[in-house]
Amino acid sequence: MLALSISLLLPSSLALHLTPALTPRGRASARAGAQPVCVDDKAEVQEYFNNEGFNRWNRIYSEDGEVNAVQMDIRTGHAQTVDKILAWVDADGKESVSKGTWCDAGCGVGSLALPLAQRGAKVVASDISEAMATEASRRAEAAGLGDKATFTTSDLESLSGEYDTVSCIDVSSQS
Repeated sequence: MLALSISLLLPSSLALHLTPALTPRGRASARAGAQPVCVDDKAEVQEYFNNEGFNRWNRIYSEDGEVNAVQMDIRTGHAQTVDKILAWVDADGKESVSKGTWCDAGCGVGSLALPLAQRGAKVVASDISEAMATEASRRAEAAGLGDKATFTTSDLESLSGEYDTVSCIDVSSQS
């Protein structure tokens, strides 16, 4: 299994059109004489992030959630990444943010999507986890940003649409 951390931020001057990619998923057992056993990696990831993973990562990505030292390091690192991206956005000026469309792929609980919406961006965000997307939507509504940010459940391969900027931070892909 290959784990790859993806950080992607395209400048607002580039428009990106995403179309769904169809790729086979799963892997087969290579034991001699054994019948191949297919594992649906995507389903396993969805199951994790809709249950135990949601509880862990929601706590990590919440300011008030109690976390251990390792989780605090993850929280701090993620916040630094989001802050760096927002500094780039701010350097481009408010007009470039408010006139563009953003796709935040693998949005989690909205750590990047919500501050972008607060800056005036129109954000379409998605996560493979329905629990994560629902929590992000709840946070958007609570902040009065429901008209600026929409959240859906989707994996990276199924994203589609046309956006001025696409972000994908702290997302692992298994293949």
